[in-house]
Amino acid sequence: MKTHSIDDAPAAIGPYSHAIQSGNLVFCSGQTPLDPQTMQLVGSDIGQQTQQALANLETVLKGMGLSLQNVIKTTVYLKDMADFAGMNEVYGRVFAPHRPARTTIAVKQNPLDALVEIECIAEI
Repeated sequence: MKTHSIDDAPAAIGPYSHAIQSGNLVFCSGQTPLDPQTMQLVGSDIGQQTQQALANLETVLKGMGLSLQNVIKTTVYLKDMADFAGMNEVYGRVFAPHRPARTTIAVKQNPLDALVEIECIAEI
């Protein structure tokens, strides 16, 4: 098992790694819509925040020599299920034509009160 901390990704806001590699699988910690430079939330709507969360996830994967095309499963945590359509539109565009398995759930609150947090499992 190997831990990964990616310099270009937003700094972890707790005691965790950006990703853990176990065999051919990579388990990426959830990414919120933080600007990696300012550590402030980006955007005020679900589309902007989904775009940034996915960009941060992509940065973690790139730091390991992977891409979104290596993703086999995601979990999306929405603050409000009413934002599902807006998240889904951006998510579908970013992952096209690749379609990893996905679970989407509503949670009471994401870190820093973000509208969305996205984690993934990728294969090397």
